[in-house]
Parts: sequence; structure tokens; C-alpha cells
Amino acid sequence: MIPSKPAILFRQLLLVSIWAIQQFIQLFAQCISTPDKEQWEEIANRFWSVWNFPNCIGALDGKHVEITAPANSGSNYFNYKRTFSVVLLALVDADYRFIAVDIGSYGKNSDGGIFSNSKLGNALNNGTLDVPGIKQLPGSHVSTPHVIIADPAFPLKTYIMRPYPQHRHDLIVEKIFIIIGIAAEDTLLKMVLEFWPNGFEFISGQ
Repeated sequence: MIPSKPAILFRQLLLVSIWAIQQFIQLFAQCISTPDKEQWEEIANRFWSVWNFPNCIGALDGKHVEITAPANSGSNYFNYKRTFSVVLLALVDADYRFIAVDIGSYGKNSDGGIFSNSKLGNALNNGTLDVPGIKQLPGSHVSTPHVIIADPAFPLKTYIMRPYPQHRHDLIVEKIFIIIGIAAEDTLLKMVLEFWPNGFEFISGQ
């Protein structure tokens, strides 16, 4: 049986999409190395100078990238927004530059779950990222750990700071608390999405 023209076109587009993703991952690995202790400190200093947020080593968030559901994929890609997606999880510095990314998790998974099972999450949990230890807050004698800021979708850890859940009425505090993550996420994701043709759409089978 000779494949139809649409089937051939789909296969070609799928191969091109896979190739583009692989190239992006390889380029990322070549161009962005894991920060050492000195570089983490530089990231924290930059957060303080730009955002007045001390002891911060990154802003973390996830983005659902809508796709056409692959054939026979069940509910793996079905997310809480009632669309099908894969997830882009990213950690950025104070200038919206990537520090780490996790790409391609099922849309059904939560941001917190994806982070916990990622290489970044495991490295932070195991203490193998060479993150600086506790440091005095500027102008005080209080010492705190270096942290990543994130929204309530992520777990509260000694290395993750997030807003208090179920206190949605206190919008001013919440906005102050997560403004860095929101600004960084919006900017970095626009940059990434504009990099890919058709708004970073993944092509998959019906």
C-alpha cells in the first residue's frame, strides 16, 4: 500500500520537529553549563541588584505548550486546562537567561511533580549543585539559605520559596513575592516560543 501524500507530509514534518528539538537540546548543553559556586553567587548578587531580592539563585516556572494529541496516547497529554500539551519547565536568572530547562513532560503532570523528577530537582534535593550555603541578609544579622522562587504549584523546600497557598486575598504580598518569577517566565517563554515556527507547536498524529 502506497502512503498518501498527507501521511508522507506528516512524517516529514514530524522528523523535522524531532530534529529541531534535538538540535536545541544539544545546543543548550553546549552553550549553557551547570553553574559552579562562584557563578551561583553572581546570579544571587544580580537578583539583589536588579530585583532587591537577596539570596535568590533563580526563578522557576512551567509552561504548557499545546499539541495535537498523539494517537493512542490516552490522557497522558491532557492537562488541567482541558487541552493537550507538553510542558516546558525553566529556571532563569535575574536577566531572564536560562539556567536549566526540562522539556517534553506529559501535560497531565503538575509543575511540582515534573520538577521533583527532573535532573535539576534531584540535584537540588541531593545537594550536588554546589549552591552556596546560608548567607546573611543585607543590612541584618539574619542568615538564610539561597533559594529559588516559584509559584504555589511547587513544593516548599529549604531551597524553594513560594507564596503561602490559600491566601489569595492578600494579592499585594503575593505579587511582591512572585513578581520576579512572573516577569522572568513571561519574558523567557515569549523568547522561546518565538524561536520555533508556528509558535513552538509540536506536530503529532491524530
